[in-house]
Amino acid sequence: MTASTAYKVLTAQQWADFERERVFRGAPVDIADGYIHLSTGEQLDATLARHFAGQTGLMIAEVDLILLGDAIRWEEARGGALFPHLYAELPIHAVIGLQKRD
Repeated sequence: MTASTAYKVLTAQQWADFERERVFRGAPVDIADGYIHLSTGEQLDATLARHFAGQTGLMIAEVDLILLGDAIRWEEARGGALFPHLYAELPIHAVIGLQKRD
């Protein structure tokens, strides 16, 4: 894949914890699956609709994939699409953009 950034959708509480701890270890689904789920820009709307419908106060962190290097693996998920999965903790310095979604 050639994308250099991806997105992580966080609840307001997850973002507050991330800011305080300076590292994100994963949401419950990430911890259960053994990696942090990310979405490309093209995948983001479908991810929001499928996994975060009806939730407010979401924070969408834009993540620098180049900085994360070999910890990123592109793996098949929904319908055979390749998604970026992070097999490490996410450091706050890898977040290069942030938007709030109400």
